[in-house]
Amino acid sequence: MQPLCLTFDNGPEPEVTPGVLDTLRRRRIPATFFVVGEKLHDPRARAVAERARAEGFPVGNHTLSHGTPLGRRGGAEAVAEIARCDDLLGPLREPERLFRPNGGGGALGPHLLNRSAARHLQAGGHTVVLWNAIPRDFADPEGWPERALAQQAAATAPVLMVLHDLPNGAMRHLDRVLGTWQDRGVAFLAVPPEACLPIRAGRPMPGLADCVSEDPAA
Repeated sequence: MQPLCLTFDNGPEPEVTPGVLDTLRRRRIPATFFVVGEKLHDPRARAVAERARAEGFPVGNHTLSHGTPLGRRGGAEAVAEIARCDDLLGPLREPERLFRPNGGGGALGPHLLNRSAARHLQAGGHTVVLWNAIPRDFADPEGWPERALAQQAAATAPVLMVLHDLPNGAMRHLDRVLGTWQDRGVAFLAVPPEACLPIRAGRPMPGLADCVSEDPAA
């Protein structure tokens, strides 16, 4: 049975993320939170991100606005999406400097980054964290648990799963899903599997070319 690395995207949400943190802490399961920079303007949301970091959960950059994927933007615009979110995160992003591009529904491919964004991430010593399991809890808040369990059970390599701490009701099933995995003896990883890291601490890794497109012509 393959181990599982959990990540949560698109928060922080003051009405949802604290409950996710409570569940993870109670079950002693590690996870990483990739936050949307604009949400940190809300003091309540920032307090939640600060709580996550204080409790040992890494906090990463999930772009400023979570809009159009960076590979479909101009170079300067893509870099600004990363840099402005980093500025809002401040010390919360240290020391890992984790970054996750948005896939527009979870797809992988060259739409994730453009050349300018990739160079910026390498120069800044970032680690880019992708994924290999998307149970689509953002679109199917009731049906995702069975999909998540099935994806993990069928995996032939360590699983890096993306969940979402969004206010759509999906996270009310989190405790049950985590309990099922624990009952099955699934090991939870605190560190993402290398196969999902196209950039690691600023160094290009195998697979980087598969998620980078050329900057659009000016």
